[in-house]
Amino acid sequence: MEIILKTTNLTKQFGKKMAVNNVNMTIEKGDIYGFIGKNGAGKTTFMRLVLGTAFSTKGSITLFNGMPLEKARHRIGSLIEGPGLYKNCTAYENLKRFSLIYGGTEKEIQEILQLIGLDNTGKKKAGKFSLGMKQRLGIGIALLGNPEFLILDEPVNGLDPAGIKEVRDLILRLNHEKKVTILISSHLLDELSKVVTKYGIINDGNLVEEVSASDLIERCKQKLTFTVNDIEKAVSILSSVVPSSDIQAEDGQIILSSHLDDAASLNKLLVQQDIEVSGIQVQTDGLEQYFMKRIGE
Repeated sequence: MEIILKTTNLTKQFGKKMAVNNVNMTIEKGDIYGFIGKNGAGKTTFMRLVLGTAFSTKGSITLFNGMPLEKARHRIGSLIEGPGLYKNCTAYENLKRFSLIYGGTEKEIQEILQLIGLDNTGKKKAGKFSLGMKQRLGIGIALLGNPEFLILDEPVNGLDPAGIKEVRDLILRLNHEKKVTILISSHLLDELSKVVTKYGIINDGNLVEEVSASDLIERCKQKLTFTVNDIEKAVSILSSVVPSSDIQAEDGQIILSSHLDDAASLNKLLVQQDIEVSGIQVQTDGLEQYFMKRIGE
């Protein structure tokens, strides 16, 4: 699998503040990588380091399996902190102007307009566009030059549900049809979960965890929790009816990832063998709860 982005101990320090602290990130070709973190966690600074608009204190960046950075960055499109549009120009005129900087033929401009759903806006000026239309135009500008890797910083921030769906559908289309690899940051975790294949959680400049979407779904599944007086004995008893791989002992509790409908019979089994069960609970960790736990809140 081709590695689109790999960072090794990437660090950016402003005075005493570590904005990005020894971050080791890996993004493979075809990923939609969801970058999660609070405001000030280091997401935008990290993206700027990758794009070369900020310089690292230490560490390294590898793009496209080791291509020279200057050449590799020509294969990246980006939208950082909102699009800078010509408000008195149409969608076409905006793309035409930016194509002088980033490249793009007349044919490519027409294809981008169709792809971002702005091919029928005619003479309407960008200043009159909805926020969702402006974001899509910003992404369209980032697509000039046919980039293979797209970096989007909070592209759905401030949008209404319709605008969020428009941008989400565009991201999926770019990934599925154009095979564009995407790094996207967002506070809207539920929205991210509808598109991403892999997550990176950043807190105070530290990459706390990288996890695939499928693994995260598994971790956020419902679980059955027993609070008992003898963990070791209880685990041994439950192992006779529940696969050992589905049993976890943690903080004085036994957590089962299967047999959720058998709480009553499992409780009876434990009590019959002199285990004191002081609590039974079905727990569900949503994405938001998982994220908060990972950043220690």
